[in-house]
Amino acid sequence: MIPVLTVPIRQLGESERAAVEKILDRDPYAGAQIAERVAAHGLNWWRSDGRIFGYGPGRRVESIIWSGAHLVPLCATPPATAAFADMLGAEPRICSSIIGRSEQVLDLWDRLGGHWGKAREVRPDQPLLVADRDPVVPPDPEVRLVRPGEVDQLFPAAVSMYTEEVGVSPLLDDGGRGYRRRIAELVKGKRAYARFVGDRVIFKAELAIVTRRTTQVQGVWVDPEYRGRGLAAPAMAAVVRDALRRVAPTVSLYVNDYNAPARRVYARTGFVSAGSFATVLF
Repeated sequence: MIPVLTVPIRQLGESERAAVEKILDRDPYAGAQIAERVAAHGLNWWRSDGRIFGYGPGRRVESIIWSGAHLVPLCATPPATAAFADMLGAEPRICSSIIGRSEQVLDLWDRLGGHWGKAREVRPDQPLLVADRDPVVPPDPEVRLVRPGEVDQLFPAAVSMYTEEVGVSPLLDDGGRGYRRRIAELVKGKRAYARFVGDRVIFKAELAIVTRRTTQVQGVWVDPEYRGRGLAAPAMAAVVRDALRRVAPTVSLYVNDYNAPARRVYARTGFVSAGSFATVLF
């Protein structure tokens, strides 16, 4: 039996774009992933890889949720979260993760867990960090944008980072073809940075999300052989400096709470707290 929805929820279309953008502006860091897709495709779901549902009485939109490969609640009040869970729990899971502000994600997962079964991992506290000015740490002059002809050199480092961070290899589903396309797109878009020693990548980071309000750094990785040598802070300083000058007015990222070395690097390079994320991985 399909549960009765506790609120008015509806899929949003292009006519409600202004209302969605107001919500995105209320939380530009947590909503960055959604904002990038709305800027690129609008709310025409057939042009994108997901759908946006809204919660609110009448024609008002108070909370939204992105439903696609990732599930991203935004500005979701407890009543909205309950309603989203009612809707989503009536269908099989299609997302590979739930990502967003920790209180919203954990509340949503508490309500959905009984419908979708056990998660592979829950990361309940991932500090969300933001930088809006040049780091005081001098940037590493050897960190630069990756060139299109260097994707083959970058890809093994990207695979290592993904496997280490997510806990599964991106090569499993399709031999890594989709993941390699994504890396190549970031390189083409001048959103991938690296430091090379010969043909070997020893540091990498990408601007995985770009909006008019922020760019979100993901995929930060240092070759294990080079860790502990003071490489990361100057390398991140180079990324932040270029991103602020060329891409967006702020740089944001989120990090696992237990990753003390990374958190020290981000503090040194000028990142400050903007709350906490949580991630549920399937």
